[in-house]
Amino acid sequence: MRKLLGLMVFLAVLYGGLLWALSSNQRPTGDPDLDREQFARTVSKTNYNLMRRVGFYGILSLGVGVLIIAGGIDLSIGSVVGLSATLLVVLLTGSHPDWLPESLQFGPVPAGLAIAIVLAAGALIGWLHGTLVAKLKLQPFIVTLCSLFIFRGLARWLTGDASLGLEDRCQDLRRLLYREDLFGLPKFLIIFLALAAVVGVVLHLSVLGRHLFAIGSNDKAARSSGIAVDRGRILAYMGCSILAAWAGCLYLMEHNAAQPTETGSFFELYAIAGAVLGGCSLRGGDGTVLGIIIGVAIIWILPTLTTMWGIPATLEYFVTGSALLIGAIGDELLRRRLRPV
Repeated sequence: MRKLLGLMVFLAVLYGGLLWALSSNQRPTGDPDLDREQFARTVSKTNYNLMRRVGFYGILSLGVGVLIIAGGIDLSIGSVVGLSATLLVVLLTGSHPDWLPESLQFGPVPAGLAIAIVLAAGALIGWLHGTLVAKLKLQPFIVTLCSLFIFRGLARWLTGDASLGLEDRCQDLRRLLYREDLFGLPKFLIIFLALAAVVGVVLHLSVLGRHLFAIGSNDKAARSSGIAVDRGRILAYMGCSILAAWAGCLYLMEHNAAQPTETGSFFELYAIAGAVLGGCSLRGGDGTVLGIIIGVAIIWILPTLTTMWGIPATLEYFVTGSALLIGAIGDELLRRRLRPV
C-alpha cells in the first residue's frame, strides 16, 4: 500500500509539473477568457495523446507485468508486435512474398479470422517460451533474447523485407478498434482499462493469481505446496505473448502499415519499464495491476514533461532510464525497510 501511495504522489507531482510547464509555455493574448480557452485546449490535446499512449503501451506492460510477478521476463515483446502486425497485414491483404509457391497462395482473409490467427500465433509463441523455460530449465533472458532476433527475422522473411500497408482496406475494422473515440476517450485506453480489469480479477481475486504470486516468490516452496509451477509459468508466458500479438493488431489499425524492420522496436523496453516503475519487482512475487497502470502513465508523462521544460529530445532516453533506476533503487530500499529483522 505504501508503494502504491508513493507512486500516486509521484504521478501527481509529475502531472502538476506538466500543467505548470504547459501554462508557462503559453503565450498570453491579453484576454483572460481567451487565455483560459487556449490553455484548456492545450491540456485537452496533451491529455488525449497521453491517454492514447498509455492505452497502447499499457497493454504490453500488463502482459509483461504478470509475467514478472510470476518470476519470468520477456525481451521479445517488440519483435512479437512486429511479427503480429506483419502477419495481420499479410492475411488481410492477401499479399505474398516472392518465395511462396503459387499453390500455397491465398486471397484476403476475413478480418475476424485473421485476428484470431494472429492471437493464436501469439499463444503458440508464449507456449514455446514457457515450455523452454519451465520444462528445459533454460534462462528466460536467453530464450526471449534469441526470440527477439528470430521473430524479427521471420517478419522480414514473411514480406521479403518490404513494408506493407492496408491502404483503403478494412476501414470498418480500423473504425472499430482505433477511430471514433468512445465516451470522449481514445479506443486504446478503453481497451487497456477493460483488459486491466480482467487481469486484475485474475491476478488478485483468483486461485491462478495466488499461484502466480507464489511461483514468483519461491518456486520451490510453491512446488512443495502442490502448485503446478510449470503450468503456471507457461500460462504467464502465453498471456504475455497474446497481449503482445493483440498490440500488434492495434498498431496496424493505428498506422495502417507494418514495416518488419522497425515495427515494435524498443517496445519491450517501454513495457518492462512501465511494469517495473509500477512496482513489479524483477525478483518476482510482487506487483499490482493498479501499480502497472500508474507506472505506464509515469513512463509517458516523463518525455512529454522533458519536452515542455525545454530539455533536448536527445536526452529523452536518459531521463526515462534515470527514472527507472531511481524507481528500482526506491523499491529495493523499501523492501529492506519492510523486511522482518
